Amino acid sequence: MIENSKTLFGKSWVFIRSVPSMDFLPPEGPPEIAFAGRSNVGKSSLINALVRHKGLARTSNTPGRTQELNYFVPEGYSNSDGKLPPMALVDMPGYGYAKAPKDQVDQWTRLVFDYLRGRATLKRVYLLIDARHGIKANDEDVLKLLDKAAVSYQVVLTKIDKIKAAGVPPLLERTLESLKKHPAAFPHVIATSSEKASGMDELRQAIIDAVRA
Repeated sequence: MIENSKTLFGKSWVFIRSVPSMDFLPPEGPPEIAFAGRSNVGKSSLINALVRHKGLARTSNTPGRTQELNYFVPEGYSNSDGKLPPMALVDMPGYGYAKAPKDQVDQWTRLVFDYLRGRATLKRVYLLIDARHGIKANDEDVLKLLDKAAVSYQVVLTKIDKIKAAGVPPLLERTLESLKKHPAAFPHVIATSSEKASGMDELRQAIIDAVRA
């Protein structure tokens, strides 16, 4: 049985693999939780805050640095000893901006689409939205893609500390209203700040619940 959030996210987590194409995916086994979002939404910072490890997922001032699917598991499960980890976290390539040739961007896009459609162990995608900007046009494209792939996903607002506290409730309401037209969207939005560590306990418990479902 999956541990509770305090136990699981109290462990040390390690990077185990970068996946540049579907051929390099690890064998299906433990449940997977993936994180998607615009290239500058703070995805790596959120993953680091989630597992309380500042240097786990690489952060950069250059949007588009994550170009592959990056896998992380609790420490102690990365060796080929037959032990399966209780869960894997997957950092997906950012979208919306990348300083790379178009054919390389297209390759990343195909990788993401193929992963979403074909990974039976994928339990939920957490789609990160910058609280300062809300859902933008390319976020809508990804929402439609997730609906089409019939992948369960939940929206997580990042950088909530960068807006006034009075603006948070109406932002949550607007976001939920936008999600009503998306059938695969989980009907609850989580507001987070990686810098302040706010919302992280709620996100950890949501992940545990998604894996147990």
